[in-house]
Amino acid sequence: MTNTSQQVGWEFWGSELKNRREGAGLSQEELGRRLFASHALISRFESAERRPRLDMAIQIDQVLETDGFFERLCRKLLEASPYASYFAAVAELERVATKICDCEPMIVPGLLQTGAYAQALMLAGNPLATDADIDDKVRARLDRAVVLKEATRPVYWAVLHETVLRVPVGGSAVMAEQLEHVARLARERKILVQVVPFTAGAYPLMGKMLTLMEFDDAPPTAYTEGMYSGNLLDDPAVVKRVQHGYDLLRAAALPQEATLSLIESAAEDYRRCASTT
Repeated sequence: MTNTSQQVGWEFWGSELKNRREGAGLSQEELGRRLFASHALISRFESAERRPRLDMAIQIDQVLETDGFFERLCRKLLEASPYASYFAAVAELERVATKICDCEPMIVPGLLQTGAYAQALMLAGNPLATDADIDDKVRARLDRAVVLKEATRPVYWAVLHETVLRVPVGGSAVMAEQLEHVARLARERKILVQVVPFTAGAYPLMGKMLTLMEFDDAPPTAYTEGMYSGNLLDDPAVVKRVQHGYDLLRAAALPQEATLSLIESAAEDYRRCASTT
């Protein structure tokens, strides 16, 4: 399903929510109260500015007594996403987040990846895939980065382990381009980035891939990922503990200027290596 047809699908979902809500004699405020959500969030669902999570669709069916209609349609649209089923909801939340904080121990976060770097990762994990399939996966990943180019872009903060800089994904030329891209975004003040150096030894959230997201109209969420699986956390107590861990991680990392010097130095080393091969 193309991005355009997906958008049409979500617009239909939103228009049906409005029709069923009004048919039940409920205002946006009243429906929001029953769902423990704001009326602004209901409004954004109905205008397709915000796409619901599956658990919210299930709650809507329960409140409006719609016999699973919104859950089924939500599942269908999420399954048609170009992203893995466990990540589709996260990709939607990135679009509306006001703040995104990433922690990556091994690779450059998806929102910061170049096409060549993403392609190298995709080929490593899918060595028998067709070129067309790889191109589709790379395009889907690059499409996510649009959120960092918009005027209303979220505050974006990434903490990387130095391992990210040292593993030559795709070779020296690809790594040089990738690290230069990250440094350029930071120099242009579009992102904040820090690196936890090898010399830090053990560090908070060690080895964990993590994304924290904040929103105008909903509580913050945390996302962790494992082997072909993901876990979206929204329990306030759990998210608070994760946020505390992320704060400790930032404290263990180099300041941004020292981080950029390290990234740019690594990029220069890769660039020199690429020019001699």
